[in-house]
Amino acid sequence: MSHPAVSGLILICVATTFAVADDFQPPEYTIRRAAKPPTIDGKLDDHVWKTAGVIQDFVFPWHTAGEKEPTTARLLWDDECLYIGHVCSDKHITAVHKERDGKIPEDDCFEIMLMPNPGTPEKYYNLEWNVIGGILDNHRPHGPDKPRAEKWDAQGLRFAGTYIGTLNDDTDVDESWTVEIAIPWENFKPHLQHFPPQPGDVLKGNLNRHGGKTNLQYSQWAHGGTPKPQFHTPGRFGKFTLAE
Repeated sequence: MSHPAVSGLILICVATTFAVADDFQPPEYTIRRAAKPPTIDGKLDDHVWKTAGVIQDFVFPWHTAGEKEPTTARLLWDDECLYIGHVCSDKHITAVHKERDGKIPEDDCFEIMLMPNPGTPEKYYNLEWNVIGGILDNHRPHGPDKPRAEKWDAQGLRFAGTYIGTLNDDTDVDESWTVEIAIPWENFKPHLQHFPPQPGDVLKGNLNRHGGKTNLQYSQWAHGGTPKPQFHTPGRFGKFTLAE
């Protein structure tokens, strides 16, 4: 059996080595204010979306085989909602689950993790969805590990998805799937810096893509920094700034 002092020394050395080797810088994105709310129809063709910056540099931390399928995302905000629109290139779209809090991660799905206030980094939410409207959502009031997620269903969501191709048929080749979702700020009210939010407010979070039966995808906006797929890494979330 190792002496406790020796074990402690080894752990300290390993942690120090990792910190020196990891030069990760969290990404940043400015969420522009919507002049008018986008129409939530899954088409992402409203003019207001053209005013939003595009996130397209998703990373693939755990890629081992298969094609890296790109993703683009845009975010907007107003006093009522946070708006997210994304397009996922996908040659084989899987979407089966429609039930709330079902096995959405088995399908091709997209996820936002949102920390409403960087001053309370242990408190964050995660919402993920597929193209047919299956949604899984949780609240993590004490961080990613202890205790587990609290049951929480976001209220007042507006959602629409479209796709080019066929669902759940791997005999052909699909093109992409698109989702628009409006998430009322009311859902995050207990932890927001201001309600309604104000220009200049900073939130943290991540955008993730995963799942699918064929050519399983794992990609994300902010690199989670783990050796195996793990999206609950709030210490490495990117920075969102609300702007006019």
